[in-house]
Formats: sequence, C-alpha cells, structure tokens
Amino acid sequence: MSRLQVVSGKGGTGKTTVAASLALALATEGKRTLLVEVEGRQGIAQLFETDALPYEERKIAVAPGGGEVYALAIDPELALLDYLQMFYKLGGAGRALKKLGAIDFATTIAPGLRDVLLTGKACEAVRRKERNGRFTYDYVVMDAPPTGRITRFLNVNDEVAGLARIGPIHNQAQAVMRVLKSQETAVHLVTLLEEMPVQETADGIAELRAAKLPVGRVIVNMVRPEVLTRSELDLAYEVPRTAVAKALSGAGLGGARRGGLAERLVDPLLRQAGEYAERFALEGEQRAVLADLGLPLHELPLLAEGMDLAGLYELATELRQQGIS
Repeated sequence: MSRLQVVSGKGGTGKTTVAASLALALATEGKRTLLVEVEGRQGIAQLFETDALPYEERKIAVAPGGGEVYALAIDPELALLDYLQMFYKLGGAGRALKKLGAIDFATTIAPGLRDVLLTGKACEAVRRKERNGRFTYDYVVMDAPPTGRITRFLNVNDEVAGLARIGPIHNQAQAVMRVLKSQETAVHLVTLLEEMPVQETADGIAELRAAKLPVGRVIVNMVRPEVLTRSELDLAYEVPRTAVAKALSGAGLGGARRGGLAERLVDPLLRQAGEYAERFALEGEQRAVLADLGLPLHELPLLAEGMDLAGLYELATELRQQGIS
C-alpha cells in the first residue's frame, strides 16, 4: 500500500467517512496512521465524537491490534507560519505578520498558495522520520477536496513551481510533487451506485491520469443490501395476482377473498417490487461502468442505523476483509 492515501469523491458520497474508516483499517496490527483534514469542516472530529481538532497532531482512536490513529486539521495560515519559519526563520516576525492580516492576504490573493501549504503539510508528515530512522507514520490518509477539483488541488504545486523558477518556494513545490506523483501516493475515488457520482468518478479518474497522478481504487459507499435476485424479480412479474394474494393469506395476512387484506396488499407489494427492479437494473449498469475503469473496486454497505463511531469500526473491518490494508 502507498504511504499517502488521498480520498476524494463527489459531495454526498461520504468521502470523509471512507477516509476515516480507511485510516482505522490501515492502523490495525500496531500501525500508526495520520488522518488529515484540509477543508476546515471538522468532519473528522464529528465522526470520532471528539472536540474540534486544533492545528496539531492528536491521537483520536485506537485500532484493532493496538494501532493508533492520529488526526490533523490543517489551518492554511498556521501552515504558512510553519513555512516562513522553516525557510526564512522569521520567528516572531511571522507571528506579527499574522496579526497584521498579511498571511490571510497572501493566501487570498494567491489561492494556489493555500493548496501548496495543505498538500505540503501532508507530504511532510509522509516523509518525517524519528531519530531511529523509522517513519513517524506508517500511513497518512488525506480527506481531500471533492472530485471536481481534486486534480487541480494536487497538481497546483506544478503551477507554483512554474512561477517560481528558483528558491525555497520552487524547491518546496518540486519536493511535494515528487511525493504526489510517486508510488508513495494513491488517490482513491468514493462514489455511489448512481449515475451522476459514477460519471464524476470516471471524469475525475481521466483527469488524474492526464495529470499523471497515481490513481488508486474506487470505493462504492452506502451499498444497499440485495433483497431480491434477478430471477426472483422476474418471477414477481410472472406470478398471477391471485397466487400472490393466496401466498399472503397463507402467511397469515388475512383471507384471500376479494377485498380482503391479502388482496389489498398485492398492488403495493408488486409496485415496490417494480421500483426495486428499476433500482436493481440501474445499479447493475453503474457497476458495469465502474468495472470498465480498470481499477480495484470495493463496496461498503449502507449502515441501517446511521453512522457513528461503531459504524466507522465496522466499515474499517469491511475494508480489511476486502484486502485494502
């Protein structure tokens, strides 16, 4: 597995949930994972039922087997202060710039700089080592921006490197791109079995490939359980209404006489079967589109009781069983 796992997806597909579950799955068996948030929504804190994350790496969960999950919500302004200190040794002068609003001004007039700071901080965590030479984190998982802008977000360092031909900014951008375009990185796309998310996933993969960014896997989220097979659905259309009413009566749902409960249930049941058959067919079509993308495909179930911390661990187990860790 690549050490930097970037998770993107169309809004509403549950990419933050998948990123959190992936971080837990990768942290099993004593591994240490850093889960990074870059959009400032504090979605990770909500999922792990903890306080809002500060701009520091904080342990938020223990995975099966004793592994640890740390989390970091990257603040672009504070990341810029780190950058100024690292390359220009500004120290107190950097803090003064923040008070004057210069940092917010810089990240506003140069939006690309904000993305450089965000990706740069994640890549620094990937490269960081302890004194014994071991990497600080076995994996870094980034809850990245949506599919529509993931390629520009990850590729912005190339643009900055083109603008700054020499100096620390150029060197930083080049160092980040070496990580992002290497086998150390994998960009995963989260989708649903619906036409628009699947199409956006296909478009996103094409853009990532064109930019020579490493595409990882497709993760289908919130997959509803199969209630009826194709043959059972066909049977539902072939069986006479009277036979359905008789079967309902035999199950104790009133007599099969005309106007009885069993008779009144036939049309609603057949209508539901028709709606399910339509959804079943559409989901089958979308699975075929995803299969044609030529990437490893994983499916995560829709949790009937909603998402909570226990649900995250359940999805993490599912990912491990599917061989993603």
